[in-house]
Amino acid sequence: MERFQYAKLRARIKEKFGTEGEFARALNLSQVSISRKFNNKVQFTSDDIKTWCALLEIPLSDAGLYFFA
Repeated sequence: MERFQYAKLRARIKEKFGTEGEFARALNLSQVSISRKFNNKVQFTSDDIKTWCALLEIPLSDAGLYFFA
């Protein structure tokens, strides 16, 4: 599995939600689920990317900058 860096995505979460915990609650996910994605244990699905972009107000055209760095 390819390893991606998510610094820009994490910064956006902090900007919009304050903490990853608050963001996890908005997604109705556990922090463990989010952590596994950030640690490249579980891949993001296309539905994940669409949902996260919507909540974080990231245009889908910019998703690559946040999810595939």
